[in-house]
Amino acid sequence: MKWIIGLMSLCFSLSVLAFPTTLAHKYGTIEIDRQPSRVVIVGHLDQDDVLSFAVKPLAIRDWYGNQPFAVWPWAQTLLGDSNPVILDARILDYEAIAALKPDIIIGVSSAMNEKEYLKLNAIAPTLAPPAGYEDWTIPWNIRHLIIGKALGYQALAEQHIQSLQQKLTQAKSAHPEFKNKTASVAFYYNKQPGAYATKDLRSGFLMDLGFVIPPEIDQIAGDAFYASFSEERLDILDNDIVVWLASQETIESASTSVFRKRLPFYKNKKEYFTGDLVGGAFSFFSYLSIQYLLDEMLPEMSKITK
Repeated sequence: MKWIIGLMSLCFSLSVLAFPTTLAHKYGTIEIDRQPSRVVIVGHLDQDDVLSFAVKPLAIRDWYGNQPFAVWPWAQTLLGDSNPVILDARILDYEAIAALKPDIIIGVSSAMNEKEYLKLNAIAPTLAPPAGYEDWTIPWNIRHLIIGKALGYQALAEQHIQSLQQKLTQAKSAHPEFKNKTASVAFYYNKQPGAYATKDLRSGFLMDLGFVIPPEIDQIAGDAFYASFSEERLDILDNDIVVWLASQETIESASTSVFRKRLPFYKNKKEYFTGDLVGGAFSFFSYLSIQYLLDEMLPEMSKITK
């Protein structure tokens, strides 16, 4: 991954410190007096952003996937030989966090409530999610910039964002076959199919590439970022491409497959299966993982939609 090597060198040449600094979040503000060096991550996705600034966290909160030190392949080079403590995905272990003596706790991609925030902030200044966004819907560029500012790398964060936005624009131009094609990001969970609404970051990615998400998905989702429906309504997914957030084996073995095999998108081979690794990158949807997605997803999606 040559882009990771270039990123590592940039991290040292473009550091612009701006301390003391104050950042707003949904529970108030965080005051940061000097550049943090002892970083603990309680957001489920924030390790990608932290590592992209060549900052080695003391601890990382796991999410899923059983990856080494909760870091996925697109970011493992940046972790190097660091051995961060792995924090439980389900609960916040305040004693374990306090024992690390952090000077900042980063939880931008967490769904922490105010009570949890107050407990964390009593340990160290805590960066909670920004106001104005529902849980799990913070755009990648907003998350990246906030964390960059907190760590003293605002200029580098802005450069990262500009560079990736250019790559997304170039990808859209390079794939005119995506324009105005209908698409859905589908899942199968608890024996029920569903699809992600337009407010979800994964659907947003497809829209940025020129695809159109059928409005019926948003209508069913309502205020949620996803829509679940019965197997009999699998026709909702009858689009120009269905991106399954799962392996082909998982979907083939699901009860949904009985209904799926009756539909045109199956018969016309208009399905893309992310599998575990691409699915992880799709769900993390970070500055680092999006670049991985552009390399891994687009060539296959192009074949399906042409």
